Amino acid sequence: MGVSFGQKHSSPEEEKDVPVLDKARRASRRDYGSIGGEDSLDCPTCQGTGRIPRGLEKKLVAVIPCSDQRLKPPQTKRYVCISVLLCLVVCMLVLFFLFPRTVSLSPMAIKSVLVYFSPATVNMTVKNIINISNENFVTVEAHNLDLQVLIVDTIVGKFKISNVTTVKPRSVKPYEYDILVSIDDPGLNEYCRKTSIRIHTLFLHLQIKMTVYYLAHSEQLSLDTYEYVDCGTNTTVPHIIQAM
Repeated sequence: MGVSFGQKHSSPEEEKDVPVLDKARRASRRDYGSIGGEDSLDCPTCQGTGRIPRGLEKKLVAVIPCSDQRLKPPQTKRYVCISVLLCLVVCMLVLFFLFPRTVSLSPMAIKSVLVYFSPATVNMTVKNIINISNENFVTVEAHNLDLQVLIVDTIVGKFKISNVTTVKPRSVKPYEYDILVSIDDPGLNEYCRKTSIRIHTLFLHLQIKMTVYYLAHSEQLSLDTYEYVDCGTNTTVPHIIQAM
Protein backbone atom coordinates (compact mmCIF):
# COMPACT_ATOMS: atom_id res chain seq x y z
CA MET A 1 0.00 0.00 0.00
CA GLY A 2 1.21 3.57 -0.75
CA VAL A 3 1.59 6.34 1.75
CA SER A 4 -1.35 8.77 1.84
CA PHE A 5 -0.78 12.50 1.67
CA GLY A 6 -1.88 14.94 4.32
CA GLN A 7 -2.20 12.29 7.07
CA LYS A 8 -0.68 12.91 10.53
CA HIS A 9 0.83 9.91 12.40
CA SER A 10 -0.32 9.61 16.03
CA SER A 11 1.27 7.84 18.98
CA PRO A 12 -0.47 4.87 20.69
CA GLU A 13 -1.32 7.07 23.70
CA GLU A 14 -3.04 9.66 21.52
CA GLU A 15 -4.94 6.95 19.65
CA LYS A 16 -6.60 5.85 22.88
CA ASP A 17 -8.15 9.32 23.41
CA VAL A 18 -9.60 9.62 19.88
CA PRO A 19 -13.26 8.65 19.58
CA VAL A 20 -14.14 5.52 17.70
CA LEU A 21 -16.00 7.48 14.95
CA ASP A 22 -12.95 9.66 14.26
CA LYS A 23 -10.80 6.54 14.06
CA ALA A 24 -13.18 5.09 11.45
CA ARG A 25 -13.08 8.30 9.41
CA ARG A 26 -9.29 8.40 9.51
CA ALA A 27 -9.12 4.77 8.48
CA SER A 28 -11.46 5.49 5.58
CA ARG A 29 -9.33 8.48 4.57
CA ARG A 30 -6.23 6.33 4.68
CA ASP A 31 -7.97 3.77 2.44
CA TYR A 32 -8.96 6.45 -0.15
CA GLY A 33 -5.59 8.17 0.03
CA SER A 34 -3.64 4.99 -0.43
CA ILE A 35 -5.27 4.13 -3.76
CA GLY A 36 -2.80 4.79 -6.55
CA GLY A 37 0.22 5.31 -4.30
CA GLU A 38 1.91 8.66 -4.20
CA ASP A 39 -0.19 9.96 -7.16
CA SER A 40 -3.45 10.05 -5.11
CA LEU A 41 -5.00 12.92 -3.19
CA ASP A 42 -7.98 13.25 -0.91
CA CYS A 43 -11.29 14.21 -2.54
CA PRO A 44 -11.65 17.98 -2.04
CA THR A 45 -15.40 17.67 -1.50
CA CYS A 46 -15.68 14.86 1.05
CA GLN A 47 -12.07 14.94 2.34
CA GLY A 48 -11.58 11.24 1.56
CA THR A 49 -14.44 10.02 3.79
CA GLY A 50 -16.86 9.19 0.99
CA ARG A 51 -19.51 11.42 2.58
CA ILE A 52 -20.38 15.09 2.11
CA PRO A 53 -21.30 17.51 4.90
CA ARG A 54 -24.99 17.84 5.71
CA GLY A 55 -26.58 20.93 4.16
CA LEU A 56 -24.25 21.03 1.15
CA GLU A 57 -25.95 18.30 -0.87
CA LYS A 58 -27.79 20.90 -3.03
CA LYS A 59 -24.71 23.06 -3.64
CA LEU A 60 -22.20 20.44 -4.72
CA VAL A 61 -22.00 19.21 -8.31
CA ALA A 62 -21.09 15.66 -9.25
CA VAL A 63 -19.07 15.26 -12.45
CA ILE A 64 -19.91 12.02 -14.28
CA PRO A 65 -17.89 10.95 -17.33
CA CYS A 66 -19.73 10.53 -20.63
CA SER A 67 -18.74 6.88 -20.77
CA ASP A 68 -20.73 6.18 -17.60
CA GLN A 69 -23.52 3.75 -18.47
CA ARG A 70 -25.93 5.60 -16.22
CA LEU A 71 -26.14 8.34 -18.85
CA LYS A 72 -27.22 5.81 -21.50
CA PRO A 73 -25.44 7.47 -24.45
CA PRO A 74 -27.22 5.34 -27.14
CA GLN A 75 -30.67 6.53 -26.00
CA THR A 76 -29.48 10.12 -25.73
CA LYS A 77 -28.26 10.05 -29.33
CA ARG A 78 -31.53 8.49 -30.42
CA TYR A 79 -33.58 11.21 -28.71
CA VAL A 80 -31.41 13.95 -30.24
CA CYS A 81 -31.80 12.47 -33.74
CA ILE A 82 -35.58 12.12 -33.33
CA SER A 83 -35.84 15.75 -32.13
CA VAL A 84 -33.82 17.01 -35.10
CA LEU A 85 -35.98 15.00 -37.54
CA LEU A 86 -39.18 16.31 -35.97
CA CYS A 87 -37.93 19.90 -36.25
CA LEU A 88 -37.09 19.36 -39.92
CA VAL A 89 -40.51 17.85 -40.63
CA VAL A 90 -42.30 20.74 -38.88
CA CYS A 91 -40.22 23.30 -40.80
CA MET A 92 -40.96 21.58 -44.11
CA LEU A 93 -44.69 21.47 -43.34
CA VAL A 94 -44.72 25.15 -42.39
CA LEU A 95 -42.90 26.07 -45.60
CA PHE A 96 -45.23 23.87 -47.66
CA PHE A 97 -48.44 25.39 -46.31
CA LEU A 98 -47.24 29.00 -46.02
CA PHE A 99 -45.23 29.27 -49.24
CA PRO A 100 -46.95 31.87 -51.49
CA ARG A 101 -48.76 30.37 -54.46
CA THR A 102 -50.51 31.78 -57.48
CA VAL A 103 -53.59 34.01 -57.31
CA SER A 104 -55.02 34.66 -60.76
CA LEU A 105 -57.93 36.25 -62.62
CA SER A 106 -59.72 34.53 -65.46
CA PRO A 107 -62.72 35.61 -67.57
CA MET A 108 -65.86 33.56 -67.28
CA ALA A 109 -68.81 34.90 -69.28
CA ILE A 110 -71.10 37.79 -70.09
CA LYS A 111 -74.27 37.32 -68.10
CA SER A 112 -76.45 39.96 -69.73
CA VAL A 113 -76.41 43.25 -71.68
CA LEU A 114 -79.05 45.96 -71.38
CA VAL A 115 -79.06 48.52 -74.23
CA TYR A 116 -80.95 51.81 -74.23
CA PHE A 117 -80.71 54.83 -76.51
CA SER A 118 -80.54 58.51 -75.76
CA PRO A 119 -80.65 61.29 -78.40
CA ALA A 120 -76.85 61.48 -78.72
CA THR A 121 -75.50 58.26 -77.19
CA VAL A 122 -75.95 54.52 -77.00
CA ASN A 123 -75.78 53.31 -73.39
CA MET A 124 -75.26 49.74 -72.27
CA THR A 125 -75.12 47.99 -68.90
CA VAL A 126 -72.92 44.92 -69.27
CA LYS A 127 -73.06 42.34 -66.46
CA ASN A 128 -69.82 40.35 -66.36
CA ILE A 129 -68.38 37.54 -64.25
CA ILE A 130 -64.71 36.87 -63.58
CA ASN A 131 -63.12 34.04 -61.63
CA ILE A 132 -60.60 34.67 -58.84
CA SER A 133 -58.46 31.56 -58.31
CA ASN A 134 -56.66 31.03 -55.02
CA GLU A 135 -54.15 28.17 -54.88
CA ASN A 136 -52.84 29.07 -51.42
CA PHE A 137 -53.70 27.38 -48.12
CA VAL A 138 -54.78 30.73 -46.64
CA THR A 139 -57.64 33.12 -47.38
CA VAL A 140 -57.02 35.85 -49.95
CA GLU A 141 -58.58 39.31 -49.72
CA ALA A 142 -59.31 41.13 -52.99
CA HIS A 143 -59.31 44.94 -53.08
CA ASN A 144 -59.25 47.86 -55.49
CA LEU A 145 -60.81 46.45 -58.63
CA ASP A 146 -60.11 48.93 -61.42
CA LEU A 147 -61.58 48.28 -64.86
CA GLN A 148 -61.90 50.25 -68.06
CA VAL A 149 -63.60 49.40 -71.35
CA LEU A 150 -62.20 50.41 -74.72
CA ILE A 151 -63.48 50.28 -78.26
CA VAL A 152 -60.30 50.34 -80.34
CA ASP A 153 -58.40 53.12 -78.48
CA THR A 154 -61.40 55.01 -77.09
CA ILE A 155 -62.40 54.58 -73.46
CA VAL A 156 -66.17 54.08 -73.30
CA GLY A 157 -66.60 52.91 -69.69
CA LYS A 158 -64.94 52.69 -66.28
CA PHE A 159 -65.60 50.76 -63.10
CA LYS A 160 -63.87 50.93 -59.70
CA ILE A 161 -64.56 49.38 -56.30
CA SER A 162 -62.43 49.27 -53.13
CA ASN A 163 -63.54 46.15 -51.24
CA VAL A 164 -64.17 43.31 -53.64
CA THR A 165 -64.40 39.93 -51.91
CA THR A 166 -62.52 37.21 -50.03
CA VAL A 167 -61.50 33.89 -51.53
CA LYS A 168 -61.20 30.79 -49.36
CA PRO A 169 -58.08 28.59 -49.47
CA ARG A 170 -57.70 26.31 -52.49
CA SER A 171 -60.83 27.55 -54.22
CA VAL A 172 -62.15 29.56 -57.15
CA LYS A 173 -64.71 32.29 -56.54
CA PRO A 174 -66.74 34.02 -59.27
CA TYR A 175 -67.24 37.77 -58.90
CA GLU A 176 -70.05 39.58 -60.68
CA TYR A 177 -69.94 43.25 -61.62
CA ASP A 178 -71.75 45.72 -63.88
CA ILE A 179 -70.05 47.98 -66.43
CA LEU A 180 -71.73 51.10 -67.73
CA VAL A 181 -70.74 51.70 -71.36
CA SER A 182 -71.59 54.96 -73.14
CA ILE A 183 -70.95 55.32 -76.89
CA ASP A 184 -71.09 58.88 -78.25
CA ASP A 185 -69.12 58.40 -81.47
CA PRO A 186 -71.40 59.44 -84.39
CA GLY A 187 -70.35 56.52 -86.59
CA LEU A 188 -70.93 53.92 -83.89
CA ASN A 189 -74.22 55.53 -82.91
CA GLU A 190 -75.46 55.23 -86.47
CA TYR A 191 -74.21 51.66 -86.68
CA CYS A 192 -76.06 50.61 -83.51
CA ARG A 193 -79.31 52.36 -84.48
CA LYS A 194 -79.49 51.20 -88.10
CA THR A 195 -82.49 48.94 -88.51
CA SER A 196 -81.33 47.48 -91.81
CA ILE A 197 -78.60 45.58 -89.98
CA ARG A 198 -79.81 42.53 -88.13
CA ILE A 199 -76.86 42.05 -85.76
CA HIS A 200 -74.92 45.03 -84.38
CA THR A 201 -71.77 43.47 -82.97
CA LEU A 202 -69.26 45.53 -81.00
CA PHE A 203 -65.97 44.21 -79.64
CA LEU A 204 -65.10 45.53 -76.20
CA HIS A 205 -61.59 45.47 -74.79
CA LEU A 206 -61.57 45.14 -70.98
CA GLN A 207 -58.49 46.04 -68.97
CA ILE A 208 -58.80 44.77 -65.40
CA LYS A 209 -56.51 45.40 -62.42
CA MET A 210 -56.96 44.10 -58.89
CA THR A 211 -54.92 44.06 -55.67
CA VAL A 212 -54.90 40.90 -53.55
CA TYR A 213 -53.60 40.63 -49.97
CA TYR A 214 -52.43 37.39 -48.34
CA LEU A 215 -49.57 36.09 -46.17
CA ALA A 216 -48.70 39.63 -45.00
CA HIS A 217 -48.01 40.94 -48.50
CA SER A 218 -49.97 42.32 -51.45
CA GLU A 219 -49.87 41.65 -55.19
CA GLN A 220 -51.39 43.39 -58.17
CA LEU A 221 -53.14 41.21 -60.73
CA SER A 222 -54.00 42.26 -64.26
CA LEU A 223 -56.13 40.81 -67.01
CA ASP A 224 -56.93 41.86 -70.59
CA THR A 225 -60.02 40.32 -72.16
CA TYR A 226 -62.13 40.80 -75.26
CA GLU A 227 -65.87 40.33 -75.48
CA TYR A 228 -68.53 41.07 -78.07
CA VAL A 229 -71.98 42.51 -77.53
CA ASP A 230 -74.96 43.39 -79.69
CA CYS A 231 -75.51 47.13 -79.32
CA GLY A 232 -78.75 47.19 -81.32
CA THR A 233 -80.99 45.07 -79.05
CA ASN A 234 -81.80 44.86 -75.38
CA THR A 235 -80.31 41.41 -74.85
CA THR A 236 -77.09 39.62 -75.68
CA VAL A 237 -76.87 35.85 -75.46
CA PRO A 238 -74.45 34.87 -72.65
CA HIS A 239 -71.17 33.59 -74.02
CA ILE A 240 -67.62 32.85 -72.96
CA ILE A 241 -65.22 35.74 -73.32
CA GLN A 242 -61.64 35.31 -74.42
CA ALA A 243 -58.59 36.30 -72.40
CA MET A 244 -55.72 38.03 -74.11
